[in-house]
Amino acid sequence: MLDLRCGTADLAIRYARRMPPDLAAQELFRDTFFPVCSPQLLAKDVRPIERAADLLHYPLIHFDWMTRDREAPTWSRWLAMARSVDPGIPDINRAWDLSFREELHAVDAVVAGQGIAICSDVVVSRELKSGALVKAHGLSLPGYGFYLAYVPDHPLRAHVEAFAAWMRSIV
Repeated sequence: MLDLRCGTADLAIRYARRMPPDLAAQELFRDTFFPVCSPQLLAKDVRPIERAADLLHYPLIHFDWMTRDREAPTWSRWLAMARSVDPGIPDINRAWDLSFREELHAVDAVVAGQGIAICSDVVVSRELKSGALVKAHGLSLPGYGFYLAYVPDHPLRAHVEAFAAWMRSIV
């Protein structure tokens, strides 16, 4: 519950592929997923990353998606997309070098220079801005939307609209 001075408003921010069908919703912003790594990892190896296939020379870090979303931004999906751009990528059935249940644990491993992971630009924005992480390759996968969801015909609709506009302005 969020108290908006004029009364109580039922609001939620949902992270989903599509707008929730059961509620009124407005997309606030959307993330994208791309390979990131520590600049120290790249400095340790003399092989630069010039093509998508070059990432296979580094440890790949995976994290589990709790939802069974077939479109989840995983290494398997990223490599399949990369093959359409760079047919020289071998079709390998590779076990991940490191695997975590939580995305933030994978991010910690990447910051520590243990490998490369596919991460949300929203989740690692602070690390990218500080230089603790860099994009390892520019190819990205579509992410999810952050939606402000609320009951249809909400009595405080004007306040909900103002809140949504404010959220979009700060991103």
